[in-house]
Order: sequence, then structure tokens, then C-alpha cells
Amino acid sequence: MSALDVDAVQAFVTIANLQSFTRAAEALGTTQGAISVKLKRLEDRLGHKLIERTPRMVRLSAQGALFVDSARDFLAAHDRAVAALSATRRRFALGIAAHVAGPEVPTLLARLNAHDPTLTIEVRLDNSRNLLDAFDRGEIDAAIVRREDDRRDGEVLAPEHFGWFAAPGFVHRPGEALRLAALTPVCGVHDVAIHALDAAGIAWTEVFLGGGSSVVSDAVSAGLATAVFSCRLAPAGTIEVSQKFGLPPLASSEIVLLSTLSDMQSRQALRTLAAAFREHRAHTS
Repeated sequence: MSALDVDAVQAFVTIANLQSFTRAAEALGTTQGAISVKLKRLEDRLGHKLIERTPRMVRLSAQGALFVDSARDFLAAHDRAVAALSATRRRFALGIAAHVAGPEVPTLLARLNAHDPTLTIEVRLDNSRNLLDAFDRGEIDAAIVRREDDRRDGEVLAPEHFGWFAAPGFVHRPGEALRLAALTPVCGVHDVAIHALDAAGIAWTEVFLGGGSSVVSDAVSAGLATAVFSCRLAPAGTIEVSQKFGLPPLASSEIVLLSTLSDMQSRQALRTLAAAFREHRAHTS
């Protein structure tokens, strides 16, 4: 078998990550036709069909699923070899909202490091509002946050759904004020929840204010209060109690990636970050 073509393998991996020829072409700054030609060249070289494509869906074939991890390793090794020739390290500051950060964060950072070993990432964890302010002031170069208010910029990474969660033994009696736990400072989702309670005429009281998500999670898990959580980040052992206690539904939001980075290498790193985030969410949803 002849040597693999790096551009062809990159095309295949990008299609696999984004599950779209259109988005893959945009990410690589080329056309769908060029992407298709590169994929066909790789498939011919390997003697296997790697991508199955229909008008409604793009997915890995059985052979493609076997090859994709090795293909990523191949690209990472290529990038490390090229990076070894340069002593220049680049860096950018990445903000990740603490109430968005989940188990996928180590995977995302590991994928970024494998993609570009010359890139030093300075990670800042904070709430979305503070990170948006820091981004607007130019203090950070990119941010993964929950969309706030009517702000419409940013690349959508995934939808975010919310619920009212409490321990199975949590008791809320009719006529009593609903006991709430919340982060301090409060986030935008908490404000939305409070407005929803007020609109529904449900009395509430904040009985527990915590300085970190783990503190609030512990309070809810202990049955001291209820709280609003992303459905994917609710504390283990808690249950969604909106129907049980007649609590109002909460509108969904979006997780978005904001960036001011313009150089090609940094933007490619961000595309890798976005693809890894979507891939992880697809596997865990």
C-alpha cells in the first residue's frame, strides 16, 4: 500500500467529526467537490469505503469506524513532527463557563493538545456573564459559554436543556415558599427560573447560596433545597421535579463558542475544539 496523503486523511477526519460535507468544506476552507475528491482518493488507496452518504445523513461506514481513531493519531503525529521544527509556542486564553463545563472538558483539552502541541492554552473558569465581559474587553481570546440575553454572535455547539432537580426525599408542601439553592453570583439561568416562578405565582425563598457548583449540588443532594441544573449536569441521584411540584417549564438555551482569533492555526484549533465538543455530546446524549 502506498503512503497516506495527509490532506486526504484530514478531509476524512473532518467529515467524520462534523458529519457533513458542507461543514467539513467550510472548516477546511475549500469546496465540497474538493473534499469529495480527497475522500475518494483515500478510499481508493485503502480499498475500503469509509463514509456512507445519503441525502439526509453522513456517517462512518463499518471500515470508517475502524479507521477513524488511527486516522486521528496519524494527523496528530504529523502535526507533532512539523511542530518539532519550530521553537515558537503560541498561546491563547480560553474561557469556559463553570456551569457549562462537564466531563467533556478534559477530552476537549487533550484533543487540542494532540492537534497542536505548540499551542499553550490558558483556561479560565467563571460564569458566562463574567466571561462574556472579559471576552468583550479582550482579556480572553475565545469562550465557551451559555448564550445570554439576546446576544446572537458565536458558533452554536449544542442545545442546553434545563430542569428543576431535587433529592427524591425533598419535601415541598403546597402553600410553602419553594426552597431554592443557587450559585453566587447568580447566573442568567437562575434569573430566568426566578422570573418563571414569579410569573406562575409560586412563592420562593433562597435558603442556600453557594460559591461553587459542587456546593450547590451537595445542598440539593442532601435534600435541603431544589435548584435549576442543565439536564446533563444534574447531581447524581437527584430527580427532575417540575411535574411533581407543579413548577414552570424552563426555556432551552444554547452553548456557543466565541472567538476573536484570526490566524489559520488558531482557528483550526478552535474547529478541532468545536468538533470534539459536538462529538462528545453526541456520544453521551
